Amino acid sequence: MTVATFKHRFDLSGKTALVTGGSGLLGPEHAIGLAKWNATVVLIDIDEPGLERARQSVLRQVPHATIHTFKCDITDEAALVRLRTTLESQNTPVDILVNNAALNPKMNKVEGKKTGTIEDYDMAMFDLELKVGITGTFLCSKVFGSAMAARGKGCIVNVASDLAIIAPDHRIYSETGRMEDVMNFKPAGYSVIKSAMLGLNRYLATYWAHRGVRVNCLVPGAVFNEQPKHLLEQLASRVPMRRWADKTEYQEAVAFLASDASSYMTGQQLILDGGRSIW
Repeated sequence: MTVATFKHRFDLSGKTALVTGGSGLLGPEHAIGLAKWNATVVLIDIDEPGLERARQSVLRQVPHATIHTFKCDITDEAALVRLRTTLESQNTPVDILVNNAALNPKMNKVEGKKTGTIEDYDMAMFDLELKVGITGTFLCSKVFGSAMAARGKGCIVNVASDLAIIAPDHRIYSETGRMEDVMNFKPAGYSVIKSAMLGLNRYLATYWAHRGVRVNCLVPGAVFNEQPKHLLEQLASRVPMRRWADKTEYQEAVAFLASDASSYMTGQQLILDGGRSIW
């Protein structure tokens, strides 16, 4: 295979990619990775100002990018159907769906009190986490994936987490590294939702494979985002590569999963975690 042929398999020219959670930490990075290979990118989120910031971020990195933004609640099926109709009327049906949206609740600190525990879990937040992370992912797949299947081609990329395949080591959240000293626990909802995504990934892959729709899952590791020093050090010590991921390091992985370079891959997990999950 020549270099030119290899590059052609990555080329996304003429394809439209929709990225949910477009205003978050990784949404713009996924968009950059897709735009670099000439996809038209649609970012959606409920954070309208954040969407514009994300759009500008993509254009700074990929000036030639064609990028659109829409305020849309992924838990509202009717809104998703309206968006699909709008895009199809503009002759830009969704060829690639990146299910990136999820809630990742901050670990609240309350003086003298443990937070994020199972015993005192905020069930209203748990319900909301499920609604966005799983119901939203399912609805987007239902609305846009079914249209892909009707056309006989398409690709879905689900974005999970290394916490879908390993348990959070809560000791890293304590400056002493001792479980007994942990005050702020990683909320359980995140692990539950990301693990459930793997099951949905396999289900959709086998459900639509015969209709030309591939479904795969990116499993990223921890991403640097100005975390506290003790947390940075504790987690890095548990990663064979001894560091956190930079937010830019998943761009090519998303492009690979979305392109013909992964044409014989479906129902799989692509793990990029610096080796953390193999220890």
